[in-house]
Amino acid sequence: MSRIGKAVIRLPEKVEVSWTKGNLVTVKGPKGQLSQQIDPDLSVNLEDGVLSITRPTDQQRHRAAHGLYRSLLSNMVTGVSDGFVKEMELIGVGYRASNTNQLLELTLGYSHPILFALPAEVVVETVAEKGSPPKIVLKSIDKQLIGQIAAKIRAFRKPEPYKGKGIKFVGEVIRRKAGKTSGKK
Repeated sequence: MSRIGKAVIRLPEKVEVSWTKGNLVTVKGPKGQLSQQIDPDLSVNLEDGVLSITRPTDQQRHRAAHGLYRSLLSNMVTGVSDGFVKEMELIGVGYRASNTNQLLELTLGYSHPILFALPAEVVVETVAEKGSPPKIVLKSIDKQLIGQIAAKIRAFRKPEPYKGKGIKFVGEVIRRKAGKTSGKK
């Protein structure tokens, strides 16, 4: 049995889960509501505030779907109760970030600023403190969406391995290369 799939999901207070015959699972919580269509072969059970998923057979397809949909439902429960946060740093001289509502403006050493419109489900905040690199803070209840948006922002200027300049996640370790040798003997 899938180790991830057989783990149960404990529902926090104020989180409600409902599903239809077609296995459209809806999770409502204090931060919002999320829906996910799951495999019709799997069955969802809710008993005493504990959500679990069961599969009909041990086929490869059922085992794979079992762990996948359990993880997706767990992320939905966490999202509507606590939410998700991604923090990114801009490392480089003259790199700046600012936002106006849902429009993120990045200055990353190109000849032009980059304007990036964010969806309404993602809240963006930019922090520029003296002595530390500028930060972009993304908040959302949808883990998949926030991950995709963060990856798109990072792709504008990936961290390079020689000086480490670029957009990186807070806490991310960049593998550094030595560069050219100083001279021949």
